Amino acid sequence: MDQFVCSLGTAENALLIDCLSMECKLIPMIDTNVVVLVTNSNVKHQLAGSEYALRKENCEEAAKIMRKDCLRNATMAELNEKKNSMSSVVYRRARHVINEIERTIKASEFLAQGQYDRFGRLMVESHNSLRDDYEVSCAELDCLITAALEVKGVYGSRMTGAGFGGCTVTIVDKEAVDKVIENIKLKYSGNPTFYVCTASSGPQTVPLQHSSQ
Repeated sequence: MDQFVCSLGTAENALLIDCLSMECKLIPMIDTNVVVLVTNSNVKHQLAGSEYALRKENCEEAAKIMRKDCLRNATMAELNEKKNSMSSVVYRRARHVINEIERTIKASEFLAQGQYDRFGRLMVESHNSLRDDYEVSCAELDCLITAALEVKGVYGSRMTGAGFGGCTVTIVDKEAVDKVIENIKLKYSGNPTFYVCTASSGPQTVPLQHSSQ
């Protein structure tokens, strides 16, 4: 995803990536009063690599039980039909993936329409699912999310990346950013780093200015 957005990112747009067809779609983010606050927890639990591989195996097992080539082609009805044929862990991993795909599609529609309240609620649902079903969050990330959501002007917040540490992303009114940062510093016992971002274009060629000296 990093390579996609670096290559295809466009100012004032999010990028919806279809990881099955490898197609991309620009989703407008033109409200200059709304920004993305990236908060780095500055913690990294040494679990991401091994746990990622295990979750990949869980998802492949669920797809195999449902006779699907991947979970992208599965529905919750099909998963529930085969629930008793898989472990509770495999079921919850697959439930997260299937629901997350549906959330992502809905979120892109809400974002394009400027419905930040509804978009934000899906962000929170996503984080809760990553925490409870996929189990890749951690206490530090959960604390950052809770602290951000306590502040008026925050639409939604979720972890990002592989989990077990790293960053959260928060959609927030620009005028509320300082209050969010203040509340996180108050509630979070770690040493967070903050980045206020807007949707921008990917890397571009910058001409060098030759000195006359």
